[in-house]
Amino acid sequence: MAEHPAVTGRPPAVGGADRASTYRTIALRVMPLLVVCYVVSFIDRTNIGIAQQGLKRDLGFGSAVYGLGVTLFFVGFILFEVPSNALLAKIGARKTLVRIMATWGVVTIATLFVQDEFTFYVARFLLGVAEAGFFPGALYLLSRWFPSARRTRMTAVFFIGVPVSGVLGSLVSGWIMHALGGVAGLADWQWLFLIEGIPPILLAVLVAFFLVDEPEQAKWLTPAQKALVRTDLEAERSSKPDVRHGGMLSALRDPKVWILGLCACGAYTLANAVSYWTPRIIAEAGVGDVLNLGFFSAIPPLLGIAVMLLVGRHSDRTLERRWHAAISWLVAAVAMLALAFSGGSVLVVVVLLAVMAAAHYSGLTVFYSIPSIYLSESAAATGIAVVTSMGSFAAAASPSLLGFIQSATGSLSLGLVISSGIVLVAVVVLLVGVKAKDLKEKHD
Repeated sequence: MAEHPAVTGRPPAVGGADRASTYRTIALRVMPLLVVCYVVSFIDRTNIGIAQQGLKRDLGFGSAVYGLGVTLFFVGFILFEVPSNALLAKIGARKTLVRIMATWGVVTIATLFVQDEFTFYVARFLLGVAEAGFFPGALYLLSRWFPSARRTRMTAVFFIGVPVSGVLGSLVSGWIMHALGGVAGLADWQWLFLIEGIPPILLAVLVAFFLVDEPEQAKWLTPAQKALVRTDLEAERSSKPDVRHGGMLSALRDPKVWILGLCACGAYTLANAVSYWTPRIIAEAGVGDVLNLGFFSAIPPLLGIAVMLLVGRHSDRTLERRWHAAISWLVAAVAMLALAFSGGSVLVVVVLLAVMAAAHYSGLTVFYSIPSIYLSESAAATGIAVVTSMGSFAAAASPSLLGFIQSATGSLSLGLVISSGIVLVAVVVLLVGVKAKDLKEKHD
């Protein structure tokens, strides 16, 4: 976005450093690695959606077992989310991300040894424990590098990892299971977990060497550029009421943290429908071949990438957050309702899933810019973790709910209707509980 000194009331440069050029340099250095890490994170979290076809064939896992396995991932995630981010505030984002990625890579590889329902449940729970803290930790890292007026754009760039993982994960996972089943005595789903568990371990090494926690530690920034970023971030911090938001206890006492947590319940219910149930919904529409299933599952995230970036950029230009998130979620809820009554046409199902995915990614991007705008620096890491943990309760419950509903009724329709209702409640809570005056920002 172009700089307008007359509008912002501040010069476009500090100490000789150009603001747009400085943040462009930071984005090019920090964001690619962070996005790749998020892509791999989501692939390892959601590849179970493609693997379930092989698990059902070889181990007899039905929808209820699959749904409970997804739920147990979020149980581990919930239990360790806040402790992980409390530790992050002490040791820094770099060490935290290295620990998390190396651990989840090992757990993903170990999943190839699953033999029955119990070992499947243990593996999913441990994956949730391993990944706990990555997402809010990354958002906290962004708040250390970018002022709020630029952060939603960077959050949108970071969230590209979700739809990109949907595209790459579906295509790559579908190909692995199609091409490697039976090679060296391993089943297709075993190859899937083995191959997709290696990248996070390699990325942990890259993060350890190439990522730093904040601009002051960046040798690739000039002193003038560091001063510019420090000035922007300090101006933002000075506008926040640190007396009310002084750390973990203050964040937990803040009612708006809990309001945002309730909103996150709707966001995560929607996320599960997009990330975990898209392959099953497409399969029920009549797509049986695993390679074709991966191809069709990759289509919705493609639309999501373009729409998400446009919505995030518009939100930053207007400095409006509530309605951008609310309208996106409303569109997603309507698409979800339509899916429940779509009649099973592959074309109609894929189009509705694409609309739902685009609206989901757009709403999530804008929504997760809100906690760091409202909370002080000292409360941000814990506050975001609390919001994410509350959303994860819904994420833990919804897969089992949908799985058991499908097992009982033979269809996901009722589960989709209930999920859309939860999303609509989140829209109301956001618009009523969070006032526009609480999210005042200034253009940089």
